[in-house]
Amino acid sequence: MIRSAFIALILATVTLQAADLKIGVIDMSKVFQEFHKTKTAAEKYKGNYEKAHQEMQERQEVYKNLANEAQKLQKIAQDPIITPEQRAKYGAELNEKLKEIRSMEMEMQEFADRRQQQLKQEDMQIRKGLYEEILVVVRDRSKKDAFDIVFDKTGVSLSTVPIILHVREGAATDLTDQLIVELNKDAPPPGTEPKKEDAAAPAPKPVEPKK
Repeated sequence: MIRSAFIALILATVTLQAADLKIGVIDMSKVFQEFHKTKTAAEKYKGNYEKAHQEMQERQEVYKNLANEAQKLQKIAQDPIITPEQRAKYGAELNEKLKEIRSMEMEMQEFADRRQQQLKQEDMQIRKGLYEEILVVVRDRSKKDAFDIVFDKTGVSLSTVPIILHVREGAATDLTDQLIVELNKDAPPPGTEPKKEDAAAPAPKPVEPKK
């Protein structure tokens, strides 16, 4: 898709070579990272991740207690001084405790998978929303300043090679810093609490259950 669009752009450029094109470039990666809503979203995401981590730790504590109880029952059941009836009784209790442990292991794994997926989806949705908001400003600015073509200089092709391999100095205007200023003109003062609806972009490693 990127390659087809690039080829189409080259063809369009050839047809317009007689005209003077006004070309701009933007470092979209830098713009995204410096956008104040991205930073606010990262803090929100961090809070959601820490909450999930705390919930997993609580489950791990329950699991640890079940394992300790199972070890005690196993030790009692193997004690040679108890009667066969007592051994059978403690053996049955041990089997029930082991069932609880296996059930807890499954619940912990399901929880970890579910929360990991939730955090991943949240990250994707927030990134998409932020990029769409940035693109609105990019398009408005491009139209206002009458740019014919605006490239993302951090974009890569299907072969992961940068699409823009060389730009002659002065041939294109870099709009990156101007866009960052424009996007952050309504940023809240430092220390202001983020809005509750804000969410985050960077995704930490998923929570894994400990057995």
